[in-house]
Amino acid sequence: MIVAGIDIGSLSAKSVIMKDQEIMAWSVIQTSPDSQQTASDVMEKVLEEAGITQDDIGYVVSTGYGRVNVPFAKRNITEISCHAKGTCMLFPNTRTILDMGGQDCKVIRCNEKGQVTDFVMNDKCAAGTGRFLERVARTLGVTLDEMGALSLDAVDGPVSLRNYCAVFAESDIVDLLRQGKHKNDILAGATEAIAKKIVALMERVGIEEALSISGGVAKNIGVVRQLEKRVGMKAHVAFDAQIVGALGAAIFARELHAEEISHNDRKPL
Repeated sequence: MIVAGIDIGSLSAKSVIMKDQEIMAWSVIQTSPDSQQTASDVMEKVLEEAGITQDDIGYVVSTGYGRVNVPFAKRNITEISCHAKGTCMLFPNTRTILDMGGQDCKVIRCNEKGQVTDFVMNDKCAAGTGRFLERVARTLGVTLDEMGALSLDAVDGPVSLRNYCAVFAESDIVDLLRQGKHKNDILAGATEAIAKKIVALMERVGIEEALSISGGVAKNIGVVRQLEKRVGMKAHVAFDAQIVGALGAAIFARELHAEEISHNDRKPL
């Protein structure tokens, strides 16, 4: 049984192909303004990685903010449910999931079956999201890949930002650079600010071990270390934290496809 999950996010699109219980291939591309074209592009890429064609796919589930614009998906399911499902396949003991995406941040509580029991999200402010980190990195002239490690190598210590807003933080950073503050210290302050805001969100639903972190921001080691320090526990992070939602969608596709096959087998001749 071969199935696929497609996650159309605000900044990136992800796809996962599974064969039975195993991941065959996955891919991540940048989201374009055309969600349907993005879905086709990310599907084409993962099919190429898997060495199969779309005719080999038995069922496709879409998720993410652009999930309703995936024309070849048989079902669409919320990213909340898909992140819980995908995370609990990778880390079965997970009870708290933090998904830090491009434009929102979600905290999900789940049970041992990967079912959502509670969640909260912050989608009205970019602080704590990939968009905030992009602005900070661009203002400081570093790449997103570099900034996590640099934030852990402070020179004189973290420098606090006056404003956590993704827009106004830029002017704060420019002022700090004019004052001669080291970029590593500014990055350390920015990751501390992100962690503080995210932990406040997490506390609204409660933080229970084990903790797993997904989404693009989970690739920032500085943010992850700050969060671990503040909540007092180590976090599970997937081999590619961006594909967890797509993985969950693929698992749902496998379950729905199995139900479909079972239902067809029960039909009278």
